[in-house]
Amino acid sequence: MNQKKALHYSPDIILYPLFFLVIIWIAFWLDIRFNFRFSKWGIYPLKAEGLKGILFGPLIHGSLKHLFNNSIPLFALSMALFYFYRNIRWKVMLWGTLLTGLLTWIIARPAMHIGVSGVVYMLAAFLFFKGIVSKRFQLSAISLIVVFLYGGLLWYLFPVDPKISWEGHLSGFIVGFVFAFIFKQKVIENKKYAWERDDYNPEEDEFLKHFDEDGNFIEKLPEKEPLSNASEGEAKDERVTINYIFKKKPKDKDD
Repeated sequence: MNQKKALHYSPDIILYPLFFLVIIWIAFWLDIRFNFRFSKWGIYPLKAEGLKGILFGPLIHGSLKHLFNNSIPLFALSMALFYFYRNIRWKVMLWGTLLTGLLTWIIARPAMHIGVSGVVYMLAAFLFFKGIVSKRFQLSAISLIVVFLYGGLLWYLFPVDPKISWEGHLSGFIVGFVFAFIFKQKVIENKKYAWERDDYNPEEDEFLKHFDEDGNFIEKLPEKEPLSNASEGEAKDERVTINYIFKKKPKDKDD
């Protein structure tokens, strides 16, 4: 299967990210509506019972503000992933979520860690570093957009607020950085100009025929041999002559 694909739009680019949002919003609504206290299903480091948070932790949020702050970047970054990296998007999304949760479980301080922000950091880091190393102008542009929109996320890789799981942020950032170098296949088609192709012949280039060997412009190309001189079996020169006739605009009768 060819890994290099041209960029094109399809409904799943929006539908899947929208599905992610619907799931976490439904989970939050069920939690506050029926008082399920889903926070107990978060990641608790280095405890066996805390491993379930790797799967369920990203779905759980402690407040509406917490949920809203994660929803917009999750939607935007996952759309970018599904559009520009469609051949590896599920690998990045699923394995990135699992490994981010596992690393959080290993390095985090003893507390309940919930929220999808670790996945957001994973996506941001992956899109940024992958765009830089890919050497494709479309992907490099995405890197600049990520920096412009979410460059402030870097502050929360460090313990600036005891209420924020900076360990989850750092875990996602590390996983996204590593994924950018692990997935080395070319994810989009590398378009080439005609002169960059292996079968390019400069002598057949209609544009270059207007210049001599020194690069000087030739105002008039040498005429081809008359058709009468063409030997039998040779392709006839079927040139089309276009005549331009200039006519003055008729004057009005009143003039």
